[in-house]
Amino acid sequence: MKVVYTDNNATTMVAPEVVEAMLPYFREYYGNPSSMHTFGGQVAKKIDTARQQVAELIGANPEEIVFTSCGTESDNAAIWGILRANPHKRHIVTSRVEHPAVYNLCKYLAQSGYHVTELGVDSNGMLNLNELADAVREDTAIVSIMYANNETGVIFPIEEIGSIVKQKGSILHTDAVQAVGKIPLDLSKSTIDLLTLSGHKLHAPKGVGALFVRKGITFSPFIIGGHQEKNRRGGTENVPSIIGLGKACELAKKFMSEENTRVKQLRDKLENEMLKRAPDPRVNGHRTQRLPNTTNLSFEFVEGEAILLLLNEKGICASSGSACTSGSLEPSHVLRAMGVPFTAVHGSIRLSLSRYNTMDDVDYIIEHLPPILRRLREISPYGRETKVKEQTERISARA
Repeated sequence: MKVVYTDNNATTMVAPEVVEAMLPYFREYYGNPSSMHTFGGQVAKKIDTARQQVAELIGANPEEIVFTSCGTESDNAAIWGILRANPHKRHIVTSRVEHPAVYNLCKYLAQSGYHVTELGVDSNGMLNLNELADAVREDTAIVSIMYANNETGVIFPIEEIGSIVKQKGSILHTDAVQAVGKIPLDLSKSTIDLLTLSGHKLHAPKGVGALFVRKGITFSPFIIGGHQEKNRRGGTENVPSIIGLGKACELAKKFMSEENTRVKQLRDKLENEMLKRAPDPRVNGHRTQRLPNTTNLSFEFVEGEAILLLLNEKGICASSGSACTSGSLEPSHVLRAMGVPFTAVHGSIRLSLSRYNTMDDVDYIIEHLPPILRRLREISPYGRETKVKEQTERISARA
């Protein structure tokens, strides 16, 4: 069966160049980078190279990069690290559309005695910066606002957010898991204090991520153990995956312009054709302030799960939102926060492309998705009601 993969915000294919870079560290250079001998020391030097590659992609200093196991660990490490370093501050500011790694952690912290302020978004998924300014207080330990939303692709004005946070004397963390590798970042000129990234969102393997911690930020380690990562994250390094992440970041920098031209053109064609051909379509999220690879579409009176199942029969891989919540029957908390109508929120799907997608992939989806939607509308009780209503209105108009 033909497979068309458009679920890249959930995970990406590991780039062939990344696999090649990793292989020697399973069999030839398997020494522990913390060892005193030369065999292990040469591995430590390669980790330093990977750290440099990650830093260059986001405009950071290599010493500001801490390797972790994933984006979720990086988010938790950032928030817990600042809270533990500032125990007298018990207030956190976040948004209602964060990834579960931040969203659910903040809910846990609220149940544990912290005060959490959740900022709302408008119908385009954008924040109200005046609300942010009013929310930050003297006892605010950290503001955690994502760079780009994983479900809609909406990009927040993170530098404006950072300016407000700095004026208020607080610390800014951003979950940039979806942004890194897709849009340019330069942390050397940024107001961001801590930034999360994840390997498997940019063609590196699963199980590796990184946390940027700006020099001068007081930060307590989340995982306590050995001296690794300059005492900021204990545990023996996942060497092959770290090497892979470094190579993936090098490639992401090389292909950044393609992400914002060819991949964006594919996304735009797919989206525009769906708006023309599909019944009752809507795009969820700001039409221009979005990642170049992401479209989130809702279709009235159909179930998103049914759409995905029928797409799967055609070999088309898509999702209904965050991969971390795919086991839940609850509608997307992101779309609910945006005020998407009930009749559409359940009929939402996310299509997210990568540099490995082609125009043939897009044409294949355009060929198969509209008939699937029409079929589901035909068997939907809501669809039948709408059809009867339309026929009644036509008859009345003729009379």
